[in-house]
Amino acid sequence: MRAPGPVLLAVLCTAAASGCGDGAGTGPGPTGGTGGTAPASAVRVVASTNVYGDIARQVGGDKADVVSLIDDPAQDPHSYEADARNQLALSRARVVIENGGGYDDFVGKMLRTAKNPSAEVINAVQVSGKTAPAGGELNEHVWYDLTTAGRLADRVADALAKASPGDGDLFRRNARAFNDKLAPLRAAQARIKAEHRGAAVAVTEPVPLHLTEACGLRNSTPAEFSEAVEEGSEVSPSAMRQMLGLLTGKRVEALVVNEQTAGPPTQKAERTARDNGIPVVPVTETLPRGQDYISWMQNTVEALRKALDS
Repeated sequence: MRAPGPVLLAVLCTAAASGCGDGAGTGPGPTGGTGGTAPASAVRVVASTNVYGDIARQVGGDKADVVSLIDDPAQDPHSYEADARNQLALSRARVVIENGGGYDDFVGKMLRTAKNPSAEVINAVQVSGKTAPAGGELNEHVWYDLTTAGRLADRVADALAKASPGDGDLFRRNARAFNDKLAPLRAAQARIKAEHRGAAVAVTEPVPLHLTEACGLRNSTPAEFSEAVEEGSEVSPSAMRQMLGLLTGKRVEALVVNEQTAGPPTQKAERTARDNGIPVVPVTETLPRGQDYISWMQNTVEALRKALDS
């Protein structure tokens, strides 16, 4: 798996001393995002991506001041380079949400340098309870698992309540409301599973596999192809031929493409799929502009259903 790019820890002291604001939501945010307009009493939360930042926002409401380190839908999270403002945000956080599983190791590294031992760190992979299969690798993209999202909301509510006990009931009500919104998504996945169980799909990399598995779909992608794309390494000619053969032979019913890590091999696969009438389903690793976690998952599940029905 590819971890995000190198952490830039130089000039941290200089940046911290150069007037970075103190008040919640008033100081400069991380690259690509800022803190909100929450009151100074709000619990400061830092999330590695806006996926987790949005869940924290839905649970915390205006009682949480949430900063998402990666929130640009055009940014490849694997190549993200953290900066001094990220470090500053982490140094002030009461709650930190990371993906874990090797996906966003820069958060742990920066948090150790920030010397903020009081921050409560929530690791989404640990919350999920998922482990690597025998002889395989962990699929760390757990935000595409609805059960994990629901558990994470509950865990965030507990952490916020610990930081602000007087608002604990509010946080837990918001977490229950978030979980209630997941129910229609689970139902939509169940309908796909009932209608298309065992249908073969291909993916450019393992990002959406928790979603496709929940829908009862079978991943037919050559492992060497998806692993090479995920690692950012060269796709071998044999793996490329196998992938294209799936598409020209129409042996899959859809191709799921991670739009944020496009490169020549994935672009060639996408063109081949379209040329052969195979529907292409785009997915991302961060929230698109104007969407929250629920609407994002709704749109993704619906796009997958339409592709399979076509």
